[in-house]
Amino acid sequence: MTHRMQELATEIIRLQTELDREIEARRKILGWSIKERFVAFEHGIAFEHRRLRVSVASFLADSGLAKIISAPVIYSLIVPIALLDVWATIYQEICFRIYGIPRVARRDYINFDRRHLRYLNWIEILNCLYCGYSNGVIAYVREIGSRTEQYWCPIKHALRVSDPHRRYQSFLEYGDAEGYRSRLESFRKALAADAFADAKSMD
Repeated sequence: MTHRMQELATEIIRLQTELDREIEARRKILGWSIKERFVAFEHGIAFEHRRLRVSVASFLADSGLAKIISAPVIYSLIVPIALLDVWATIYQEICFRIYGIPRVARRDYINFDRRHLRYLNWIEILNCLYCGYSNGVIAYVREIGSRTEQYWCPIKHALRVSDPHRRYQSFLEYGDAEGYRSRLESFRKALAADAFADAKSMD
């Protein structure tokens, strides 16, 4: 990584920290906070949320027939997504143990906390559970894939990659044969240290 690239990476981290502070400030305005992974709303806010809930009958009436008919198609994806979830978990439990790659904590990616929002009816809650699970599984599998890539082939592509995972920018440049032969082991060691630091930050 060049000096300029390192500067940009540092700036990204700084901006992420600043964004986190803004998000925290917005939480206070909306009247909620997180304590030990539990979300708590101020009493008045929770009452207002219940008042804004739309009944299931009104929700279905506003949805229209086309959206209702398409629902089984959308929810049919739960089968391959659940299979992907199970298979990726089995994969890392076997292969990551063999190669000494720290395993990805599934609970850090799959979250069902939106079901506690009082302004959602049960259909909206079901939709949120489905979306939270599906996108959580994709994020979970992506992290498993990124750790696999860093272990075996930490090399950037010649062509631009849209929305690369967080490890990608530190990978070796395309065509850097000497760097690959001399630094592959250091990438593997850094992977273990990085994953350990992630786990400690969650404590």
